[in-house]
Amino acid sequence: MSDAEFVKARNFDREAEILKVLGHPVRLKIVAGLMSQSCNVKKIWECLGLPQATVSQHLALLKNKGIIDGRRDGVEVYYQVVSKQAQDIVTALLGKPPCR
Repeated sequence: MSDAEFVKARNFDREAEILKVLGHPVRLKIVAGLMSQSCNVKKIWECLGLPQATVSQHLALLKNKGIIDGRRDGVEVYYQVVSKQAQDIVTALLGKPPCR
């Protein structure tokens, strides 16, 4: 495989986008935490010690990029990681998360 073929062999746009999103410490913490258990917004902001509005903004970005998704249970929305690529990146950085 030549150098030109190597570079063209794969589209890195999605991977680069995931890396950009996970490059923020708060979003990295959120994803790492959600890999262990699904949580609602209140639990996430309480655990992180951040304002609810700040956490909601980060969750919206993660959801918009397809890294997490929410499941409604009554009035609560529980978030979980749905991107295998994001899980692999976080595991490579931080090690395996605790079992659920």
